[in-house]
Amino acid sequence: MSTSTALDRFYSVIPAGGIGSRLWPLSRADAPKFLHDLTGSGQTLLRDTWVRLAPISGEQRIMVVTGRAHRKAVEEQLPELADHNVVLESEPRDSAAAIGLAAAILERREPGVIIGSFAADHVIHRDDIFRAAVAEAVEVADAGYIVTLGIRPTEPAIGFGYIHSGDKLTVEGAPSALTVKSFVEKPDQATAKKYVASGHYLWNAGMFIARADRILEEIGNSEPELLAGLLELAAAWDDPATRGPAVDRIWPGLKKIAIDYAVAEPAAAAGRLAVIPGRFDWDDVGDFASIAKLHSGGRKRDLAILGENARVLADSSSGIVISEGGRTIALIGVEDIVVVDTPDALLVTTSANAQKVKAVVDALKLSGRTDVL
Repeated sequence: MSTSTALDRFYSVIPAGGIGSRLWPLSRADAPKFLHDLTGSGQTLLRDTWVRLAPISGEQRIMVVTGRAHRKAVEEQLPELADHNVVLESEPRDSAAAIGLAAAILERREPGVIIGSFAADHVIHRDDIFRAAVAEAVEVADAGYIVTLGIRPTEPAIGFGYIHSGDKLTVEGAPSALTVKSFVEKPDQATAKKYVASGHYLWNAGMFIARADRILEEIGNSEPELLAGLLELAAAWDDPATRGPAVDRIWPGLKKIAIDYAVAEPAAAAGRLAVIPGRFDWDDVGDFASIAKLHSGGRKRDLAILGENARVLADSSSGIVISEGGRTIALIGVEDIVVVDTPDALLVTTSANAQKVKAVVDALKLSGRTDVL
């Protein structure tokens, strides 16, 4: 790995938030997606993320931003996590606030720090290639760009945003770097096919690397009130006497906005966004169809079974069964089925409809059935 001074100034940030509502009833408010083992690795997605990042930044240079309710579970998963690197949100305010607060705290502690934000609940294989991509991104970030890691699409997926890449950037130590022409919202199927065929579009995996001061500058340009709140919080953060009151007073009023909108899109429009095409295997495990695909190696006729004590009988069936309830589940002649059995809720759908699970969660909220959320 490079011993550049830029990489020596690097800090990993893991936003561990969101419940993963498309993975209900497995993922809940008190047991969100990042606290589950969805890959069969024997450890949670959060722990997988830590193990992936520790060789890059070092264990003492990893910050986790999570909800107050998840502090105990996060610290159990990450016993090496330094106490001063745990940032607790009183309530979800989206990624610009979470990553922006981490940037503001770290910039006060260490002016000139370069940070990388990596979701706690994604699956990445070929870690050596991932580390090489991050090292390139750090060099580009040190040159003043906001940098994202784009994923070369393997299919015309409509569940992801896309990055329209441009010309090569000339930055020493970053031979893969490209300019970004624009961020594109989730397209329809026909448009996605055109994007993939052109070779100029990458999936947006939501991984950002930049100098902390540059992230704060971009937030200030697009959302000045949000920046003011983040800076006030950061100023109070490292004093236990002032932190709690500041969070209670300021955090609930911060604007809820994704970092894509507050930072990446404006930076792209101004020519200040770059991308490193990632050649590693990546999946955001966004729904049960994704989990089934991970476990079947893409073979649609296979049935994936998850659950330590799963009892499944199957004949001529395919898809995925996740069992936490302990009861026997029998499947006969059903294809691409999704069955998620928990002690208090049962989900049955198909891979093709897996993205619609979020609508069930929304309906449960409206009906007041928060006991199963």
